[in-house]
Amino acid sequence: MRTQVGIVGAGPAGLVLSHLLHLAGIESIVLESRSRASVEATLRAGVLEHGTVELLKAIGVGERMQREGAVHQGIELRFDGRGHRIDFVDLAGGKTIMLYAQHEVLKDLIAARLAACGALLFEASDATLRDIESESPRILFSHGGRSQELACDFVAGCDGFHGVARPSIPDSARREYVRTYPFGWFGVLVEAPPSSQELIYAHHARGFALVSTRSPEIQRLYFQCDPHDDVDRWSEDRIWGEFRARLATVDGWTPREGAIVQKNIVAMRSFVCEPMRHGRLFLAGDAAHIVPPTGAKGLNLAVADVWVLSRALIEYYRSGRRDLLDRYSQTALARVWRAEYFSWWMTSMLHTLPGNDAFQERLQLAELAYVTTSRPKAVTLAENYVGLPLA
Repeated sequence: MRTQVGIVGAGPAGLVLSHLLHLAGIESIVLESRSRASVEATLRAGVLEHGTVELLKAIGVGERMQREGAVHQGIELRFDGRGHRIDFVDLAGGKTIMLYAQHEVLKDLIAARLAACGALLFEASDATLRDIESESPRILFSHGGRSQELACDFVAGCDGFHGVARPSIPDSARREYVRTYPFGWFGVLVEAPPSSQELIYAHHARGFALVSTRSPEIQRLYFQCDPHDDVDRWSEDRIWGEFRARLATVDGWTPREGAIVQKNIVAMRSFVCEPMRHGRLFLAGDAAHIVPPTGAKGLNLAVADVWVLSRALIEYYRSGRRDLLDRYSQTALARVWRAEYFSWWMTSMLHTLPGNDAFQERLQLAELAYVTTSRPKAVTLAENYVGLPLA
């Protein structure tokens, strides 16, 4: 088999890249180790930045998102029993965010690629990258019970944190930056109407809590927990007691409760691999970086990566220019580190930190008060939350 760009991974990064290249007349083949059903059933939250929404619309995969997604014009920061709204429209030049789950984005992208006769090979296992430092890299894999080989001009490693792409870069040629947080998020899916029209980020002495939404009938809520906790130790009564305590307001607000249909614990870490290119291998998305979910940047960073990479590849095939490819890692990492900082800042401001004493608690409350009373500080939060320009 041969193609121009071999893409490992059918997540947001790989599928958006494949579609962007297709629209420019560049061939690609996407290899995915999981089945199509598994990819489309993996439930992950989806807070889409303004730029991500506009890109999905521009490339023809935004129709269902516009119909079923929920536009949010702000968020609420809640602390000391009071809510404080961050108005994106006012603070970020009219930009908004869209709540539309990641697996729904993937369904739309897969449908678009198949409608365009795109080459998507699901259940392509045991992928191995070869000759990535040469001008003729190869991907060896198994599919349909046969060992196969894909020759290509470039390889895009979009296969996530546990994929094969990043380890294919020699240890001597990459540096990894890691921060593991000593807390996680206890997440629940609830059969209930929305508790709020916008996301609520709550700081409380007992720990952080988040009120999100999934649909008019299903809601997603989180509270800070021990990352090594066991979900089976938490009864519904205990869970709702924790949410009521952390989300309580002076005017008696309480979340809308319902049957809990799913419980899980999400680990929290920050991770960056530098560089994001080695030879003819280019990393994108979770293969290159992870952010804590507080800043809602994961999917959006993946889209930003492949926007930059697609522009570089299109220019190479159009004119032979290599300078954009040479600058890919530098260009992408500038945005990545901005998002890493924002996600770390939101996480540090809102969560109860190990060894938190009264002094640390007062510092966090002072920062939250500053964010919600200083327009420049609120603008900083709003502009980063709705997303920096793609490029």
